[in-house]
Amino acid sequence: MAADLDRLYRGEPPQTAACQHLTDTIVECALPKTPFEDLVAANLQDQRVHRYRTFAELLDYCRLSANPVGHLVLRVFGSYTTQRARWSDSICTALQVLEHCQDVREDLERDRVYLPAEDLARFGVTECELRAPSATRATRALLGFQVQRAVRMLEDGRPLVDQLRGAARIAVAGYVAGGLATAAALARRHFDVLNAEIAPSVAGTVGNCVHLLTGGTRR
Repeated sequence: MAADLDRLYRGEPPQTAACQHLTDTIVECALPKTPFEDLVAANLQDQRVHRYRTFAELLDYCRLSANPVGHLVLRVFGSYTTQRARWSDSICTALQVLEHCQDVREDLERDRVYLPAEDLARFGVTECELRAPSATRATRALLGFQVQRAVRMLEDGRPLVDQLRGAARIAVAGYVAGGLATAAALARRHFDVLNAEIAPSVAGTVGNCVHLLTGGTRR
């Protein structure tokens, strides 16, 4: 993929289907190479790094795996600025953290743990407990802590919605609304993600989106 990106940005025809499908969009929207390189780097990191010691390390991973998507969305809509990218980073990182909270069991089956080791130790949670049929009180407290972090980041990024117009505003409001609805769904299940799949309700997501677009708040 990395070699194909190099070809594409040199003006040569890419060989992989993924890059071939991207070519027209990259040219039409003048998309820079860096976000794609970061996404490739995140994929490579996933193959060699399966644990994160600190939340700061996890944020560095999200900088590669999540934030570039927001940058590309802003550029596709012709709405990119440095400040908007910062707000977008908060939103995208929050969504990634929430996904990690939802997928604890699935990630562990692939020998990956995206809950930082320092937080596992802080709440007294072992990896064996993450394999349990249902979450212990300590595990639920840990996940509640991570979800609260994500919600704060969503709120930090919320000014981006008010900065945008048209389809871009609706799209970003939808991302934030979905994140808030996911956090609410996790809270309703008392953060027990081990015994059932937890997904946001459609009604909650739509309601949050409407409130964001009209200047209100909802979770």
